[in-house]
Amino acid sequence: MSDRTVRFNDLTICDTDLSREIRTAIERVVSSGWYVLGPEVEAFEEEYARAIGTRYGVGVASGTDAISLSLMALDIGAGDEVVTSPLTATFTALAISRVGARPVFADVDPETLTLSPASVEERITARTRAIVPVHLYGNACAMDALLELAETQGLVVVEDACQAHGARYRDRPLGAFGRAGAFSFYPTKNLGALGDGGFITTDDEELAATLARLRNGGQKSRYVHTEVGLNSRLDEIQAAVLRAKLPHLERWNRRRRELAGRYEEGLDETELRATGVLVRDGVLSARHLFVVRTPSRDAWMERLASRGVQTLVHYPVPVHLQPAYRELGQGEGSCPVAEEAATSILSLPLYPSMSDDDVDYVVESMRS
Repeated sequence: MSDRTVRFNDLTICDTDLSREIRTAIERVVSSGWYVLGPEVEAFEEEYARAIGTRYGVGVASGTDAISLSLMALDIGAGDEVVTSPLTATFTALAISRVGARPVFADVDPETLTLSPASVEERITARTRAIVPVHLYGNACAMDALLELAETQGLVVVEDACQAHGARYRDRPLGAFGRAGAFSFYPTKNLGALGDGGFITTDDEELAATLARLRNGGQKSRYVHTEVGLNSRLDEIQAAVLRAKLPHLERWNRRRRELAGRYEEGLDETELRATGVLVRDGVLSARHLFVVRTPSRDAWMERLASRGVQTLVHYPVPVHLQPAYRELGQGEGSCPVAEEAATSILSLPLYPSMSDDDVDYVVESMRS
């Protein structure tokens, strides 16, 4: 066993200036005595929507709620079908189920592991109302093809951009393509809060107003509930923390891409190959995770663990094979690319404060 440890992620805030900014932001909220749906949330909604390039933004309690509320606001529910990816955190499907709709799983592209437009088209039925493309690992789905398909079939698109803060497609930020874009601020995300949080982006003024009501119990005015909503509000402290962090997002993403590039160069001499690498013009990954593929994943994980390198798998069980969703009837073989990928994907350590030396040590551990 090695005496050295390379952590999979490090959420400690080592930057003295950023630590000071965050403490100042929290103290600002504490001094104000306003903790829910106040000026910090309003300011962050404007700032993050501007960063994504949409007219409106609505802060909510989690990325899961961001997807559910978007579907609710678009009147998608019982009896409707929503096509999405089986290779994602199960929370994507749970958000669909929560509104009473039925998640339908299309297969993924063998190279990018994002939703395959051809497979989506095969899954569309008379009950299909929406597509929820997942920008997996911070890599963009083929949005041109998906949007064209949605327009042809009369469907709405709600982007699951929970792992794609700052990623771009055709030089436009992800989360700005569909009727709504859903983001998560879970602490491990590229832009993470000090707890849970979520966000919805949209260019639709009426949709934004509906979302603002639904996230606050469906209230049109104080104690007047005009529709059945949720209690899903981004609190003031998390909004203040995210405001402090947002100016650093581009720099952090740039560092992630630098480290990912270092990995890619170093892994040339191994059997491992990176996934989700798109080389088209105008496509920029957020590099939320650095994921490689290998037919001998368990052996690699054991070997790296013996060298003190922490690794994870995102995600080992495709959603359609989860116990909660087997009753939908999409059993083994229905999404063969996703099923194979789930047995071969391996996530390596990657975070902005990671050193070049740490990446080199991981690579050297693999080569040895």
